[in-house]
Amino acid sequence: MANIFLTPAKIISGSGALKLAAADLSNCGKKAFVVTDAMMVKLGNIKLLEDVLNDAGIAYTIFPEVNSEPDDLIVIKAAEAYKENGCDFLIALGGGSPIDTAKALSVLLVSDDKLSSYMGRIIDIKRPALAAIPTTAGTGSEATKFTIINDTETKTKMLLTGPCLIPDLAIIDPQFTMSAPKSVTSHTGIDALCHAVESYTSRKAQPLSDSFALSAIKRIFNNLQKCYDDGQNEAARIQMSLAALEAGISFNNSSVTIVHGMSRPMGALFHVPHGLSNAMLLEECMNYVVDGAYDRFADIARYLGFAKDEDDKRASEIFLKKLHELLVGLNVPTMSEYGIDRDSYFSCIDKMANDAFASGSPSNTIKTIEVADMVELYKKIYR
Repeated sequence: MANIFLTPAKIISGSGALKLAAADLSNCGKKAFVVTDAMMVKLGNIKLLEDVLNDAGIAYTIFPEVNSEPDDLIVIKAAEAYKENGCDFLIALGGGSPIDTAKALSVLLVSDDKLSSYMGRIIDIKRPALAAIPTTAGTGSEATKFTIINDTETKTKMLLTGPCLIPDLAIIDPQFTMSAPKSVTSHTGIDALCHAVESYTSRKAQPLSDSFALSAIKRIFNNLQKCYDDGQNEAARIQMSLAALEAGISFNNSSVTIVHGMSRPMGALFHVPHGLSNAMLLEECMNYVVDGAYDRFADIARYLGFAKDEDDKRASEIFLKKLHELLVGLNVPTMSEYGIDRDSYFSCIDKMANDAFASGSPSNTIKTIEVADMVELYKKIYR
């Protein structure tokens, strides 16, 4: 069976990647519209980018107003600012939220349609050039054809997709991840792990996506705990940056499955950051779906060296045990610890399960998933 495999047109990675990318940024246009958030300003990450832009003689406008759960209204506001300032290309600096915002913005800049009108469609537009600079090792948005934006009218997370949403230039510089606090390191790293494991155990997995997924999983198991324990471990940070990129490339060419399907409604209704909601769901979801793909989970266990001669079922169980140990070490809070009210949560379970099913992601799981299955899982994960 033939497969299409998509990546950014150019990837620059490793220490000093941002400085190396100056010439490529110059080729993107005359004036950059930099999409970011207030934390990037506070941490000095924007200053690092400004220094490179100034040295390269690239004019720019900073838009630092993205929050952790971007919605259609902030994208509209960004579009107005882009046009008012005479910009002609985009740079996204930050975690998944600024990068997703910049992708959605690129659509609005050349279309008069509402973002919600693109739900369920393959977006095919000619947009301004887009460079993505991730500051977390997790979302992989710098390498994907997807963007997730909250719809303020329906209170749902819109999953928008199209190959044109893949950034032209991905700049993977680990210097930006060094300032990430423990919680961000944990949640975004688990997000990357979700991408890779879901991709490998998806109905839509293909040989090249498998290669990237397995490599990402190994890097994460070998380095995420090190980054969490010592945020200044540059070698581990470099490995996690590469893992997040690999995981993004992987699921961009296969798909995510039940974890992401169930995660988006939680984020939309309870404003849980995307990586954290994935982290809350990962273990229970994998425990539930493993019997539909023992061979695939066993592959992971053997690739990581956790299993050797065991049969597929036993090897899968070993992997899930190692996954549990990793999550314990990363101190993922429960829903009640995070502050989600039990009664409010349970009152929304039917809506979340139906919204998750409608997204299509759970149906990519090798094990058949119905709405009723997710209702029970939502109940089970509340602690």
